[in-house]
Amino acid sequence: MSDPGSLDILGVLKALPHRYPLLLVDRVVSIDLSERIHAVKAVSFNEEYFQGHFPGRPIMPGVLQVEAMAQAAAILGIQTLGLAGTGKLVYFMGIDGAKFRAPVEPGCLLDLKVEFTQQRSRVYKFAGEASVEGKTTSTCEFTAMIADPPA
Repeated sequence: MSDPGSLDILGVLKALPHRYPLLLVDRVVSIDLSERIHAVKAVSFNEEYFQGHFPGRPIMPGVLQVEAMAQAAAILGIQTLGLAGTGKLVYFMGIDGAKFRAPVEPGCLLDLKVEFTQQRSRVYKFAGEASVEGKTTSTCEFTAMIADPPA
């Protein structure tokens, strides 16, 4: 990791508490602190959810695309505030206007682009877009908060 505006998997693991099978960000391509992030998820047929969603036509569930965008947003928030490695958690509070536009299939690279739209105290609003090869697969707006880990 030579570019300070990117994170490899070790940087992602430092910023997020998520682990397999629910870690949905593999790498941060670019991050513009206080503004936006571009992260990626390599979608593999080995993902557990493909066993049942759907046999014979594997498609990444839309809700997991939204979760992947939320994890990218959490990295943006944690990195912006200099909180990586502190144990602080980013809690998803709400989703607005989620739209699912195209299926995400195994073998693709899912691009996750998220930007801050509003910041108030510990509550943040984001707009996100997931895409594959430039084609939008899902979009949404969501709210999250940064909190201390449970005691």
